[in-house]
Amino acid sequence: MTLTEWFFFFLILQVVHFLGTWKLYQRAGRKAWEAAVPVYNAVILMKIINRPWWWVILMFIPIVNLIIIPVIWVETIRSFGRNSVAETWAVVLTLGFYIYYVNYATSDPYIVDRDLKPRTEMGEWISSILFAVIAATIVHTYFMQPFTIPTSSLEKTLLVGDFLFVSKFHYGARVPETAVAFPMVHDTIPVLGIKSYLNKPQIPYFRFPGFENIERNDIVVFNWPVDTVSKFFDRSSNHYVKPVDKKSNYVKRAVGLPGDSLAVKDGYVYINNERLQLPERAKPQYLYIGQTKGQPFNPRALYEMYGITDGYGYDQSSNRFTITLTEEAYERFKNHPNVASIERYIGPGGVRNNGLFPNNGKLKWSNDNFGPIHIPEKGETVQLTPESMPFYRRIIEVYEGREMGQEQKISLNGTQVLINGKPSSEYTFKQNYYWMMGDNRHNSEDSRSWGYVPENHVVGKPVFIWLSWDSNASGFNKIRWDRVFTTVKGDGEPTSFLPYFLILVVIYFGWKFFKKRREES
Repeated sequence: MTLTEWFFFFLILQVVHFLGTWKLYQRAGRKAWEAAVPVYNAVILMKIINRPWWWVILMFIPIVNLIIIPVIWVETIRSFGRNSVAETWAVVLTLGFYIYYVNYATSDPYIVDRDLKPRTEMGEWISSILFAVIAATIVHTYFMQPFTIPTSSLEKTLLVGDFLFVSKFHYGARVPETAVAFPMVHDTIPVLGIKSYLNKPQIPYFRFPGFENIERNDIVVFNWPVDTVSKFFDRSSNHYVKPVDKKSNYVKRAVGLPGDSLAVKDGYVYINNERLQLPERAKPQYLYIGQTKGQPFNPRALYEMYGITDGYGYDQSSNRFTITLTEEAYERFKNHPNVASIERYIGPGGVRNNGLFPNNGKLKWSNDNFGPIHIPEKGETVQLTPESMPFYRRIIEVYEGREMGQEQKISLNGTQVLINGKPSSEYTFKQNYYWMMGDNRHNSEDSRSWGYVPENHVVGKPVFIWLSWDSNASGFNKIRWDRVFTTVKGDGEPTSFLPYFLILVVIYFGWKFFKKRREES
């Protein structure tokens, strides 16, 4: 829905509210016209049902409003003596229209000093749970979201099994575009395994101002731009249309920023013709191929000795092996007494590859020799030619077309580029784009496969690892204690703040204990 459509929808809701409540406003000692004034009518309604004014704000927060508005329906009829369980269900199941019956068909007086405390223990529990969910949803949506690292594409910096807190406010919190969804889950309701949202209506894209812009080499959580699968780990079903904010969450490093020229040469990233300088904590990994001297080869032992987490294999018949290493680990591993030879694998160019962006099978690129390409910037105008069209087709048709509520179809007539059938020699971008890559260069599905990441797909910035779980370990060692309570960004080896946290916990509970003892004495 566009802003204009949402505006008319809002006006219709005001008419519906006025027709269903104006007599109730009068019974509560207010004027009938007060039920007709947008926003003001909600403030007055909060006074009528004896609830705080800031509930009005909750009514305008997407997803949260799905919880608070039914509560307000119930509170409204209870303010006029309608307290039965049957009537509570009636007002909820009729989407609030039972209030029309109370407004026109009853004459119960307004209860001025209504007791707001739930009448049963079950009611107390339900009330507490509802507002706990509301508070958690606000934090989850606009401030901080928990996130798990499921793959090894950023291995050495972020490990499989790291549990993160992702900041929404660093880059600016994004208002949910999905208007109707189950709170605090992504695309699937746990246990039930069913879709957690409705595709329509959609709220126009809006992002609150952030404290910083995405900087080069930032690790970023974003929605996978080409997501067409129902679940992240089940890609058997294709062409599954998902709203932007319900696409699968990915985490990669932003190596290319808006306006950059990017190329990959022999596995190394070049930005504006200069080799990318990675931060100290970044440990890019590459695929190496080698041969042993014939003695038994134990991948698990190598895992423990060199910190190899995946990407290793061994063919006993030929004594050949593949292994994923950082350059530092390679310098140590090549001197292993059982290694006869080892060299880094570099995917050659010169071969057409349908699996690489722009996915037209015409460019002879590889993961290690890719580009150059240009990364679009908001407000920038580029020339549209038969050669440039494949790079910008998805931007024009999907990211700035269908996903923004506009129909934009790009085609080619001879050498003339057409947008919606009209000749177009240039195009001006409506948002910024980024190039995201994993540090595990040969085991990362990233922008080399599907291209640019639009700014409206950016979710947030990982800032803190609160737990790290090693599924390959056992017992107490399953927790990587040196990674618990560490920051994601920084220089040098990560420092755990767990001891300081535990000290604060001991101090707090010690203070509570001695305070209680002092009060009892």
